[in-house]
Amino acid sequence: MNDATAPSEGLPKQDAGAPSGQAAEEPPAGKETPANASQDSAQFNYAHESLKGLILNAAQALWHDKDALRVFLGVVRRSEGFVRMADAAEEQRPANATFYGVKSKEFEVDRSPARMELVTLHRRLDEHRLKRKWSFTDMEEQTGISSDAWIRWYTHDELPEREALVAFSHMASLTQEDHVLLLGLWDAAHDALEVQQRTASLPSSVNFDEAWTMRDPAAPRLWALAGVAGDNLAAYGPDLASGTAPAFVVAGPAKSGRSTALVNIARSLLASGAQLVLATPRPSPLGELADREGVVACFDQDNIGHDELEEALSVASAEEPVVVVMDDAEVLGECDAQRVLRNLLEHGFEEGIALVLAGDEDKLGPSYPWLGKAKRAHRGLLLSPQERHAGDWIGIKTGDSVVGRPLALGRGWLHLGDGKLMAVTVPR
Repeated sequence: MNDATAPSEGLPKQDAGAPSGQAAEEPPAGKETPANASQDSAQFNYAHESLKGLILNAAQALWHDKDALRVFLGVVRRSEGFVRMADAAEEQRPANATFYGVKSKEFEVDRSPARMELVTLHRRLDEHRLKRKWSFTDMEEQTGISSDAWIRWYTHDELPEREALVAFSHMASLTQEDHVLLLGLWDAAHDALEVQQRTASLPSSVNFDEAWTMRDPAAPRLWALAGVAGDNLAAYGPDLASGTAPAFVVAGPAKSGRSTALVNIARSLLASGAQLVLATPRPSPLGELADREGVVACFDQDNIGHDELEEALSVASAEEPVVVVMDDAEVLGECDAQRVLRNLLEHGFEEGIALVLAGDEDKLGPSYPWLGKAKRAHRGLLLSPQERHAGDWIGIKTGDSVVGRPLALGRGWLHLGDGKLMAVTVPR
């Protein structure tokens, strides 16, 4: 019997009656155990035995890398009940352990948003390492990064330090293409993990009144509340009287909270003394503000007349600005007032007029010229974006760490035209 298959003292033995590598059967539910079996055996801890199997298989996989095996079994020995098994696995390579088909969630961890990048990065590193038959001790000697650090990054599925990758690349004399690939994977994983950290630090919810107290008291008149963020929790939003265009875009899929975000923005503008023109071509909570002081007009049909909008905006001036707040903007893409809206986006700063619009990221299309001009503002709020192109509406590129996640009401990504995407909690 060779060292790869011989069972060692203290190790669980294979079921002789089952084919190699095939899971042993779990006793059928409800079936009585034999008379000589105790109640404890009837309550067999399959999750515990599966953990033993994982440890044995890991020891077998690490058998030829003594550095990694030593560190791994050192960790195993810290758990009471596994010392003897760890000692035996160090003396002789264990056979594959059998599993009992029980899927336990006891040892599950949250899936990392950088899982794909981390797996690919580790696989690439391992390919280069095994090709050159390097142990982790060899890597420590040549890179100056401790073997314990390399092992931890592997066994804990962690992101290595960037400097360690650069040292590894130099040590392995990698081609420029492989070097760039490793660092590109590192950058993508780092961005994803940073996004997760920023999101996790946000409050789960905040109401408008709480968020309003977090604003800068010296905020200008056309400052609009978009969300709350930061280590010390402050309110953030655009100044609609400045920037590259007098506009702000709220984009996201259906049921992502666009209307709620618009209501916050509208309430903050009213509280600062701005006048509003509301447009709700479909039923929207925004329409509930129609009777508020400061609202000069509310259009609740799927069309806005040229003359009607022009008249509503005629009261605007630099001293008494007016902001058009529009929900479901894609419905009004071809409305009769589109020339007025296009003029607003081109000359709003001089006339004391601005536009805040919200729409479905998949339906806000370039076929509506006036809508396309809103992109010139290069700022906005993304809510649960599902497609990469959603970032085009707010003037920033969005990667896999941001798009494609499940809908998360009360969470958004804010861009204020500075090239930085900020995770925010949206008041509700």
